[in-house]
Amino acid sequence: AQQPGTPLSDQEYRQFFKFLRITLQASSACHLRELYGCQNSLVQTLDKYENHGVIPQGPVCSEMPGNPFFPNFCTFSFYRCIKKKYFLKV
Repeated sequence: AQQPGTPLSDQEYRQFFKFLRITLQASSACHLRELYGCQNSLVQTLDKYENHGVIPQGPVCSEMPGNPFFPNFCTFSFYRCIKKKYFLKV
């Protein structure tokens, strides 16, 4: 562990910026979803990519305590965007 107030090591900086880039990309995808909705072809492409080529049909259960059930993947994705829980899994 490094002393508080000291700069990150090279490896720590790589991890820091890797996470930051991933979070910014997720935030951008959420912005597209908010602007165009789940029926937009780009949003659907992103949803398919996230789910190995198929957008889940029907209800979705999540690992989020208190909100385990969503009527569909679109609702689940909007929830993740609103709560900024970009990497919440189903």
